[in-house]
Amino acid sequence: MASTINVAAYSDALVVLGTAGIVVPIVSRLGFSPVLGYLGAGALLGPLGLGSLIGSFPALYWFTVGDAKDVAGIAELGVVFLLFLIGLELSLQRLLTMRRLVFGLGGLQVLITTALLAGIAAYAGSNPSEAIILGASLSLSSTAIVLELLSNQDRLKTTVGRSSFAVLLLQDLAVIPILMFVSLLAAGSGGSVLVSLGRALAQAAIALAVIVVFGRVLLQPLFHLVAETRSRDLFIATALFVILAAGVIANQAGLSMALGAFVAGLLLAETEYRKAIEATIEPFKGLLLGIFFFTVGMDIDVRELLRDPLLLAAGVAALIAVKSLAIAGLAKLFRLSWPVAVDMGLLLGPGGEFAFVGIGMARDFNLVDPRRASFALIVTSVTMALTPLLSYAARRVAARLRTGGSVASELNARPSAGHGHAIVVGYGRVGKVVCALLKQHGIPFIAADLNPATVTHDRREGHEVYYGDAADTKFLEACGLADAAGVVITIHDHDLIDDIVAHVRALRADVLIVSRARDADHARHLYGLGATDAVPETVEASLQLSEAALVGLGIPMGPAIASIHEKRDEIRRALQHAARAAGLQNSHAVRAKTPKLRRRT
Repeated sequence: MASTINVAAYSDALVVLGTAGIVVPIVSRLGFSPVLGYLGAGALLGPLGLGSLIGSFPALYWFTVGDAKDVAGIAELGVVFLLFLIGLELSLQRLLTMRRLVFGLGGLQVLITTALLAGIAAYAGSNPSEAIILGASLSLSSTAIVLELLSNQDRLKTTVGRSSFAVLLLQDLAVIPILMFVSLLAAGSGGSVLVSLGRALAQAAIALAVIVVFGRVLLQPLFHLVAETRSRDLFIATALFVILAAGVIANQAGLSMALGAFVAGLLLAETEYRKAIEATIEPFKGLLLGIFFFTVGMDIDVRELLRDPLLLAAGVAALIAVKSLAIAGLAKLFRLSWPVAVDMGLLLGPGGEFAFVGIGMARDFNLVDPRRASFALIVTSVTMALTPLLSYAARRVAARLRTGGSVASELNARPSAGHGHAIVVGYGRVGKVVCALLKQHGIPFIAADLNPATVTHDRREGHEVYYGDAADTKFLEACGLADAAGVVITIHDHDLIDDIVAHVRALRADVLIVSRARDADHARHLYGLGATDAVPETVEASLQLSEAALVGLGIPMGPAIASIHEKRDEIRRALQHAARAAGLQNSHAVRAKTPKLRRRT
């Protein structure tokens, strides 16, 4: 009996799997990003590359993809799972913790960059809707490439890493209204472009609100029922069912399957099964992402590189310059240092993978001229390929800015191992007072600061302070956290304070953590993260004012100070109780269990 299997139909699957199993390992061995390997393979082996030569060389049929429609399902699946993974990484708590950088810095970056790039596109002859689509799509950066670079460089926990992640997080969220905006324009909903954009944003906001409600009502019972079977196969099947079912429902509602997958990710992120699902899909996550980037690469027309190289070079330079300047300027506006701002600007300046999704969808709906779409995508692909080089340049420039062009010898000093000492984070006005009192009472300490100019100046003045980022695990280990009796955080950047408290508590469950806080709400949040004691600036100022007023009004010094101490303890107990009531109190952050700072003998 003859086989009914159509072997030729498997040729495209062989090309994609061959890329994952052969091409990408070779590219990685040469030191390049696997993402670039997938993109390059898609461009070379896709219908716009060698696949266009199948008519002349039939043998290429088995090694290339001749028609993008043949892998349309694979491409859709890749986008679906990428957005699902992004949704799974998010949670309302995570967004609220980073809200200043995510919605402030990230939101302004997307809006301002979109406006600037849309203006350039309009000047070049695009109509308003086309200009907005191009501007919004090009305003996004590559989450996959940037996070991979930062991870390989061990910089995810640095200020640059945290700030870049916040911007990328908002950009990932912005994909949803961009896709909805394209869908609304394609449906011919009528009205102006701004009205359509406003409707898209409103629908996205409503969708996110509905996600939180239905995620807790429907998915928890379902996964609880499946988890009770203790069957890994059923758990995997249920997770895949939820992803694809949400995608199909979204598609039937007139939205994209990718949007449905994103919704599914957010739904599951709100359940206690999030970690189990991440562990379940981890084995094939890389392959699915690779499939997505391979299909993205197929949209790259290599011939554009040769058609007008000068125009292409100008487009690449313009995109990187506009985005880098905008991001650097906004980072500085949000009180990040110039080295961090420049580093972020060059790192996030290139385009991203979702430009292919947004512009490709708009091109298919005839909302963007195919020639302009092709040029925009080749510009995006070239800038993505330049990301590792720009990252290297960014670090060099940032290092020069930190040190004024040369590395001061004072910044190379490293703390010596201690025992029973305090680690003081921040050596500004507050940090200097804390260190002076610790020295007065014979308590050993190690002071650290992230401002190179301050560290250089203070060390030359004889102060024992060291340059380093206390949110970096390796630096904390170098400061002897394993044998430290306490950590005192005196800096004013509340996002950085949160990160330091979380990292210190993760490394040492029993160590004393005393932290400066912005206000009572921030102090309550720090107690939830595991701080032993948090000192709100506003509350402490009011207590000092009250003490001065009481003494000035004739109350004896002793009773006045005693009442202030009593009020301080009352406020501290109230904040700690509020944190526990909210379910945020870290079980290890119990002050009675922390060791006392020992005096120097």
